[in-house]
Order: sequence, then structure tokens, then C-alpha cells
Amino acid sequence: MTVDVFTTRHPFLDGKAKRMLIGGKWVEAASGRTFSSINPATGEVLAEVAEGDAEDIDRAVAAARRAFDGPWRRVKPYERQILLLKLGDLVERHFEELAALDTLDMGAPISRTGANRQRAVGMLRYYAGQAVAIHGETIENSLPGEYASFTLKEPVGVVGAIIPWNAPLSSSIWKLGPALATGCTIVLKPAEEAPLTPLRLAELCQEAGIPPGVVNVVPGYGETAGAALASHLDVDKVAFTGSHLTGQKIVAASAGNLKRVSLELGGKSPDVVFADADLDAAVPGAAMAVFANSGQICSAGTRLFVERKIYEEFTARVAAFGRGLRIGDGRDPATQVGPLVSAEQLDRVTGYLAIGRQEGARPLAGGERLTEGDLAKGFFVPPTVFADVRDDMRIAQEEIFGPVISAIPFTDIAEVIERANRTSYGLGSGLWTRDVTKAHTLARGIRAGSVWINCYQAMDPAVPFGGYKMSGYGREGGKQHVEEYLNVKAVWIRTG
Repeated sequence: MTVDVFTTRHPFLDGKAKRMLIGGKWVEAASGRTFSSINPATGEVLAEVAEGDAEDIDRAVAAARRAFDGPWRRVKPYERQILLLKLGDLVERHFEELAALDTLDMGAPISRTGANRQRAVGMLRYYAGQAVAIHGETIENSLPGEYASFTLKEPVGVVGAIIPWNAPLSSSIWKLGPALATGCTIVLKPAEEAPLTPLRLAELCQEAGIPPGVVNVVPGYGETAGAALASHLDVDKVAFTGSHLTGQKIVAASAGNLKRVSLELGGKSPDVVFADADLDAAVPGAAMAVFANSGQICSAGTRLFVERKIYEEFTARVAAFGRGLRIGDGRDPATQVGPLVSAEQLDRVTGYLAIGRQEGARPLAGGERLTEGDLAKGFFVPPTVFADVRDDMRIAQEEIFGPVISAIPFTDIAEVIERANRTSYGLGSGLWTRDVTKAHTLARGIRAGSVWINCYQAMDPAVPFGGYKMSGYGREGGKQHVEEYLNVKAVWIRTG
């Protein structure tokens, strides 16, 4: 992709404070407050953004309810499909701009954000197809007499969507797509660390012709705007992606009206390498399962289980691969590892680096914040590999959300299955082997929502993604995702 957008100031960053979209109008926060969106590579303020709170959430939910009960209810599936296709075309047309905005706002290298065109556009076109594929069933019943029974699929209603900062464009589409396909309306609360791409996407929603009030975007902090959205009595469903601790709060907040909740939460995913694997493929695969996006991926394969007979060789090769990655400002197309998203996240990750050393883990690569030259201005941590990690160490049990691998040796397949499942999470998992029996055994034995075999982080809009245990419930992607936004109504007719 071209990066001309970086040669001058990004077109969306015009020096004006960014407002929120409510009921089809761009408005300031009711309080008049703003917060700063920061480039994590340089510490530069990119823009001031309206700081939404409970009052703004009230306004946005009311707008979404009016739209849901009003003209949007009469929009046919084909018309919703056309709107989603128009939005997909606009995202494709403006993709370089959107990818660059992701890079500026949360730090991911342009080599990564710029490679997501097919995923971003493909999701919108997939959900456009789903809009005309929603249907109920005619069911033969066993009651005496003559009764007809069938089901209808109806939109849940007003959706409150709360997204993380690690993939602003994709996360926004993952919530907007199924909501629009099913006929719901939505209030989107972006992460305060990276609100700019969702706001630009909202402009494209308007350009696509999506009616006022159907899509509302309220930036703000989780403790205020997010909490108000999760507990709002006129919200019918909350779709959340983020940490399990916040997920627990959302579940508690949903009790007021027993709103539906779907949660895509964190992970401590195992990635298992057998001695018979293609090690030339497994080394970069296992490394980038963690180092991609600076480890800020919920399903990152951060617990690297390596068969003991190749443990020293393999971990040394992964460490060497990590040391060879180019670290820097994401605007440079050659950058492979960018900064962490914020000073707060930097403190969290460096805190775990210290914990790992204190617990007796041995750093083979990285292990300290980068403070030389231009990197000192940003929030940079190099790819880090810890060896001699035990299952009971905090770095092996707690989600770090940074470029940190905990390498753990194992001896046999039964042992590694038990140890891989020895965590409160269950989001992703991987394994590397040429043995089809081992592959099938682990795929069935690991308790996680995704199992990648001889690959990692493969994703497609038609394939469901989600977790077990503390990694949440519900699925995103696939027909299961669309069902999360629908109610099932049973209809009975006495015909005789």
C-alpha cells in the first residue's frame, strides 16, 4: 500500500476537536470536556476528542431507540444488504487512510494495518450476504388436532458495543456488521486509547446512507461512558471485547434488565511445538503468534510449550528471530514491531518483565524497555522470550498483553494437554506437528475456542471466533455471530 498519507498531516487530523455522532449529528460532549488521543510511537497529541459520559450515552441510546422503533424497522433485508455493500465499498476506497489512522492512533506497523484490507472489507461483504439469509423454520409439532408452528427471527433491538484499542477498524466492523445485517441499531463506545478510526468509520456510515440514529459513536472512558452503556435499561444487548475483569463488570451491570451479553475476552493461549514439526515454519509462526501487534492480541500464543528434546534449540531460534525484528515507528513500512499503545500499558508490560525475572525465568531475548534514540519518546518493548518458565509462574498464568513469550518444556502428549488446559482462559491455541494423530488428539483435547494447526491467527469472516471459560461466551464471525443479534419467536396457529 502507499503511505503518502504520512508525508503530510493525515486528512482526518485537521486540528479540530473530534465530536461524537448521535442521532445523525456530530455533537460535542454534554459536559464540554475532551481528552487527548496520543501517538504511542512519539508521544504526540493527534487530536482532542469529545469525552462522552452517562448523559451522552442516554442521548445516544434514545436516538438508537427512536431509529429502531421508527423507519429502520421498515427497511427490508435487501436494503440493509445494499447499505452494507456501500459501506464496504467506501471502506475499500478509503482503506489506506483508515489503516494509517489505526497506525497513528494505536501504534501497529503500517505493514500490519495495511495488510487488513481483505479482512475489513470482507467482513462487511460477508455480513451483507447474511442480511438476506436470515430466516425462521417451519416445525412439525405433535399436538393433537391441527396446529401449525413456525419461528421468526427478529432483531434484538438496541446494541451497546464496547471495543478495545488493539484493532480499532476491525473491532468496529465486527460489531457494526452483524448489528446492521440483522436490523438492530447500535451505540459504539470506542476505547479511549484509540478512538479515531471508529469516528472516521462513522463518517463513512453516513456517506453510505445509513439512516440517522442507526449508528451512534460515543467516545469516552470505560468507567463513565462504558459503564453507563453496560447498565443502561434501554439497551437490549451488550457486545464487548476486552479484559475478563471488565467483562465480569459488564455481566453484573447487565442484570438490571437482563440484557443479552456476548463477551470476547482475554487469553493465555498455549502454542505447542512437537519435535516432528517443520521447525523452519514453526519458529517464525510461534514467534509472530506473540510478537505481531507487539503482543497486543487477545489470542496470542504466549505460553510456548516445546517438546523437551528440541527445547533449547527451538527457544534459541525463536529468541534469535525476535532479536532480528525491526522495531520502530509504525509509519515506516520496514517496521515489524511497533510500540505498546500507552504509558499505562508500558507500565503493565515492564512490570511483568520484572516479575518474570524475580520468579526465576531466564530472558533469552528482550526483557527491558527500549530507551535509546527516538524509541525513548515512545512506549517500546522489544520481543522478549523467557525460558525456564514453570506453570505456576505469574508470567505463565496472567495475560500480559505485550510481546512476551513464556517458553515451557514438555515430554508427552497427555502431559501437554493437561498443562495447556491448566489456565482459567480458553480463547486460542496452536500446535505444530507433521503427525495427523497428534494434531487431532490435541485439537479435541485443548479447551479453547480456536485451534490452529501448523499456522496461527488464521481468521475469516465465515468462521466463528470466541472463547471457553474466562475467555468469554458468544461467538464473533460466522452465522453464529449473526444469531447473537437475533431473537427467536415461536408462532402457533390453530388451523382446524
